[in-house]
Amino acid sequence: MQFIDHATICVKAGDGGDGIVAFRREKYVPAGGPSGGNGGRGGSVILVATEQLQTLLDFRYLRLFKAQDGERGGPKGMTGASADDLIIQVPCGTTVYDAETDECLGDLTSAGQILKVAQGGKGGLGNQHFLSNSNRAPEHALPGLPGEERQLRLELKLLAEVGLIGLPNAGKSTLISVLSAAKPKIADYPFTTLVPNLGVVRRETGDGTVFADIPGLIEGAHRGAGLGHDFLRHIERTRLLIHLVDLTAEDPIADWRTIQAELKAYGRGLSDRPQILALNKIDAVLDEDLSFWQAEFQALTTVPLLCISSADRRGLEALLRLVWQWLDELDAAAELSETRVLN
Repeated sequence: MQFIDHATICVKAGDGGDGIVAFRREKYVPAGGPSGGNGGRGGSVILVATEQLQTLLDFRYLRLFKAQDGERGGPKGMTGASADDLIIQVPCGTTVYDAETDECLGDLTSAGQILKVAQGGKGGLGNQHFLSNSNRAPEHALPGLPGEERQLRLELKLLAEVGLIGLPNAGKSTLISVLSAAKPKIADYPFTTLVPNLGVVRRETGDGTVFADIPGLIEGAHRGAGLGHDFLRHIERTRLLIHLVDLTAEDPIADWRTIQAELKAYGRGLSDRPQILALNKIDAVLDEDLSFWQAEFQALTTVPLLCISSADRRGLEALLRLVWQWLDELDAAAELSETRVLN
């Protein structure tokens, strides 16, 4: 399945049906008067979040979505039928923007959440509504109002609590494949991973947490270099970041600085997101080199630091324990904040 995380579409709500001009023509009703009915309401366009979709691929090939128009009114005061609303399913995690004004219209993060993006037009009034003492036989009716039309920009941001970040070949895909049932493509060359990979990591209690492997972060990613500009948005929803640094790289500290600079340059609070620093591939370095890099990084940052190896699974239990601890603390802090607001 091709992963598409942004799309631009046009939505057009249905027009309201026209009111009509009609008069009663019944045998035993003298001077029957006006009886033109109102037009029906046009259908609105509504987005609904669903867990059955994981990509915006469908919107790459179908760009125009139009709801049906309402029917015109009928004689004998009959109102025209209103059109059904047009329901469009989008993946959970879709943010909807007005493409012309850049206004954020809504953020669909949970299954079943709905967002009306175009209002259907009201039906026009029939001539029966214009009856008065001074006008006993009105011969005009109103047309239906047009439905709203909008250009929308859809952006999909993955719903994952933990994001794995690092330069290409830092070992993110290998780590998520070991911790979860995800089966990403893994190879020993940069940019093996071209799309974000999601994996559910289970606790001992049985409940799971979604991890996301964010690909393509290199220097200049926030400006569009590499793949990072397309995928940095997926980190926005994460609550905790695991920054993997490859200890077999030429300069691990420079690699760490590069990613930290990109998070800060991108903004949106990413550089302030809680982080765990994981020094990866310790199976491929000497013990004295490992001690050296530990000391160097501890002097650079105050975030929790762990040494791991996805290849032989060293340090992974300690990493997960720290992840669960962090997430539990974040949950407790969120509950406390919500309690204070309610009080």
